[in-house]
Amino acid sequence: MPTDEPAPRPLTRNRDFLLLWGGQTVSEVGSQVSVLALPLVALVVLKASALQVALLSAATTSAFLLVALPAGVLVDRLSRRRVMLWCDLGRVVLVGSLPVAQVAGVLTVGQLYGVALASSVLTVFFSVAYQSYLPALIDRSQLMEGNGKLSTSQSAAQIAGPGLGAALVGVVGAAKSMIGDAASYGISALTLLAIRRGEPAPEPEQAVQADRPRMRAQIKEGLVFVAREPILRRAAAWSGSANFFVIMVESLGPVFLVRTLHLRPGYVGLMLAAGACGGVVGGLASGRLARTVGSARISWLSMTVFALPGLLIPASGAGWLSLLFAVGWTSWTFSATVCGVALTSYRQAMCPPELLGRVNAASRWITWGTLPLGGVVGGALAATLGVRTSLWIATIGGCLSGLWLFFSPLRGMRDIPTAPTATPRVARVV
Repeated sequence: MPTDEPAPRPLTRNRDFLLLWGGQTVSEVGSQVSVLALPLVALVVLKASALQVALLSAATTSAFLLVALPAGVLVDRLSRRRVMLWCDLGRVVLVGSLPVAQVAGVLTVGQLYGVALASSVLTVFFSVAYQSYLPALIDRSQLMEGNGKLSTSQSAAQIAGPGLGAALVGVVGAAKSMIGDAASYGISALTLLAIRRGEPAPEPEQAVQADRPRMRAQIKEGLVFVAREPILRRAAAWSGSANFFVIMVESLGPVFLVRTLHLRPGYVGLMLAAGACGGVVGGLASGRLARTVGSARISWLSMTVFALPGLLIPASGAGWLSLLFAVGWTSWTFSATVCGVALTSYRQAMCPPELLGRVNAASRWITWGTLPLGGVVGGALAATLGVRTSLWIATIGGCLSGLWLFFSPLRGMRDIPTAPTATPRVARVV
């Protein structure tokens, strides 16, 4: 008799996934409001210096270097949905404190730093738990589609969020506009509470509080798992390399458009928004491309072929030739989104569930850790070689980063596996 299992429910009819997706879409839009509003609070309300604003920007991402690895251990010991819920509620209080302090007349740059750093810590925990929670919510065969939809929402938020933020800043001011971000975290928390499907309980060994050496050992398990698994190792190398060069383009792009190509600030915003459009298209197309080309094959193909128009970024010129920047930037975000969806789905599918939080955290620590270094190197290159030359170095390096995936086992596979490995290979690390 046939023993085939019934097909999983389509994600568009999966109530719990729709709640998660909807809540995160609102939250991502709110976060993009703060991306615009937070530096404006420092500049306009508190008259902060350029150095103070730069340090504020660093504080918003510094937690990925500081706490990502222990976050993975703690996420594996706890209920992932509960971690996400408390992170959302914490960010409601933190972000909401800024407009309250501004109305009371007690807002300071020090409070901005404190809120940025504390929110960054909660964002790290939420992000690690989020990627580890999705495989418990949907069937593993749907991970490509699920991650594609979530990536689409993130990219769409990068288009809608700044526009909404600009409107709010114009109407209520920079500080009060952050009420929108605080409210978005509250909506995300409500959607998490409404999810009905439970998740597997942590293993007893992971549920108990461990001493410091045990935490170090568990952190090492996540790092060693990534280092020993051939595809994860090369995926981390690709992402870290790509982020190093992408942050150079993100940092130098506005300077290049304004001071070299002499574009008006409004047009600069349109050029950068084109990149978010590429991410939206990439998220929407990732599932279809994976089915047509192969989910493993599309990961390396996207970063070795689809990303090549990125070389148009430094080749752009004045007038209509400035559109080459938008074309190149769009191709990069499209390619990176398609590749990121495929590799995230691979990591979620093949990693043992009890190790997924640590593996996600280890990957994030490696890949996001290159961002501060890339920004510093990009600034130094621009000061010595010029902005256009630095952009050539960045775009060539970004395109070459795809070779990490081309020379990997992915090139000999069509599709990523949809089942985890039976036993983690680093279970005996001490």
